[in-house]
Amino acid sequence: MQSQFNTRKENIIMGNRAVIEMEGENIGIYLHWNGGLDTVQPVLDVAKEYGVRGGDYGIARLAQIFGNAFAGTLGIGVAQADKLHRDNHDNGTYIINQQLDIIGRLFHHYGDTDVLKPEQQSHDYENMKAHIKNANDQFFINVED
Repeated sequence: MQSQFNTRKENIIMGNRAVIEMEGENIGIYLHWNGGLDTVQPVLDVAKEYGVRGGDYGIARLAQIFGNAFAGTLGIGVAQADKLHRDNHDNGTYIINQQLDIIGRLFHHYGDTDVLKPEQQSHDYENMKAHIKNANDQFFINVED
């Protein structure tokens, strides 16, 4: 079953790509779908509520949260950040710190220009957060580390 929040539209768009890169770690997550700020910010906020920490463990858990919430067998990758498609012509690269705050943005522009793209605002923040928690609470609430 496809999520109501999956921004994938068959035969219409290539993707809604983004990379989330951990500051100073050279590790990141590639998102082929759901890379808009209206999805990424709620995921980061839910991860904070779950107590997810930074570093490579944090990246792994963020990938899990995305995968649980948006399903499928493709569309999410974890790799060295410099090997990911950071200049993806969609949402670019979010730089996050160890506290999972967005502290920078790279490649969020139109093609080869310096003109910044407007932020995607397709999803309501609270509805997105509820969707993410619904898909993930069973894995993060009252679970021993």
